[in-house]
Amino acid sequence: MARDRWDMGSAYEPYVGRWSRVVARRFVEWLGPDPGGRWLDIGCGTGALTEAIVGLAEPSSVRGIDPSEGYVASAREHVPDPRASFAVGDAQGIPAEDDAFDHTVSGLVLNFVPDPEAAAVEMRRVTREGGSIAAYVWDYAEGMQMMRIFWEAAAELDAEAAALDEGARFPLCRPEPLRTLWQGAGLRDAEVQPIDIDTTFRDLDDFWTPFLGGQGPAPSYATSLTEDARAALRDRIAERLPTAGDGTIPLRARAWAVRGTA
Repeated sequence: MARDRWDMGSAYEPYVGRWSRVVARRFVEWLGPDPGGRWLDIGCGTGALTEAIVGLAEPSSVRGIDPSEGYVASAREHVPDPRASFAVGDAQGIPAEDDAFDHTVSGLVLNFVPDPEAAAVEMRRVTREGGSIAAYVWDYAEGMQMMRIFWEAAAELDAEAAALDEGARFPLCRPEPLRTLWQGAGLRDAEVQPIDIDTTFRDLDDFWTPFLGGQGPAPSYATSLTEDARAALRDRIAERLPTAGDGTIPLRARAWAVRGTA
């Protein structure tokens, strides 16, 4: 069974980093924060959400933490704004004092935290009373079309692939578990909202090549295959992909966003 890898920001960017940056901006716009806040970005990855906060929210500061040293290095490179800082850190034991932030957020991370309940409680701890706590995750079960097509094709060729499918592995990819998680952490006014974006690929290579970067469940699985098995998977995916008249591949991606008040 392939193991999820998260260690190379340059490989993550063409995979879902480019799409996560679009979702991050929509997410910050949905939050509609007042300017001047102190922000914490949990699982900052390559800096997509921090970049959106700096660009849209007029923060006084943004602190990003991530368990991957490679991703922290990528975030520093992508977001040179002096208001932003990054460090290695764990969502289940956030390296910050109580009530240290006005807004604590997380993008596309909670499904990969071993104990999301502990992470939600920690997010509540480091946020001041009345502050906002929010997150978003991909809708792996239905709305993230690029991954649905990948895993459906993989399962047709390899029965063991079904157990690696994020849609089966991660219950938090649905709205009600997200709301329940927020309420269980003692957050008030928990609200869930879909964020839909277009993910249009130039051609088959633009869709397929990022799966060879080894970042995340699907690429980790693809790179674990033999060359022949990988070629068979690529061909099966090509049969499933819609193609527009200009050769592009128009797909949609949905994320579920949740917010509440500390």
